[in-house]
Amino acid sequence: MTNKNKKTKILAIGDIHGDSRLMKKLAQQAKEENVDIVILAGDLTFAEQEFKEVIKPFTDLKKQVLLIPGNHESVATTEILAEIYSPTRSIHGYSFIKDNLGIFGAGGADIGIHTIKDAELYGLLKRGNESVKNLEKKILVTHIHPFGTKSEFSGFKGSKAVRKAIETFKPNVAICAHIHEASGVEDKIGNTRVINVSRKGKVFEV
Repeated sequence: MTNKNKKTKILAIGDIHGDSRLMKKLAQQAKEENVDIVILAGDLTFAEQEFKEVIKPFTDLKKQVLLIPGNHESVATTEILAEIYSPTRSIHGYSFIKDNLGIFGAGGADIGIHTIKDAELYGLLKRGNESVKNLEKKILVTHIHPFGTKSEFSGFKGSKAVRKAIETFKPNVAICAHIHEASGVEDKIGNTRVINVSRKGKVFEV
């Protein structure tokens, strides 16, 4: 029987851009804080370059890694990385379930190598939510930030599709990245805690 009070410790990070030194530092943090799952919220590479050591520091520790593409890499690149480095899963349009927690997401943004329109983004999030919709706890993961949130101080408008998904599917936590200067910025949309993790990363429990 699943323990409904069981909490899962997450380390979420985005906008890595192939920075192997940063990833080794974060992997050490993941080890010291004994996180259960590592979420990589897109822009793992810099224009499809420098991704060799992005995931390996975590998988060497046998950490479960979940990832989505940003706007600097394609869906195919993230799928290849997921195949090479086990245990890693792409949740772009899909989901991952651990105990009473469901994690679903979709990557990309409206600029860069992997561009995505809002209608497609919402469809992918809806598909990912379908298999976790009845779980007690959920985390939504996107690369781009939701429309109307604090990350827009950068001048880049957020996604209306992401906001709609948060308002419709009501995850406990929504993770985004994309705006480096907004790393660590938090918002609330309804009862959902929205965290822009970007390059600083964030450890939290849900």
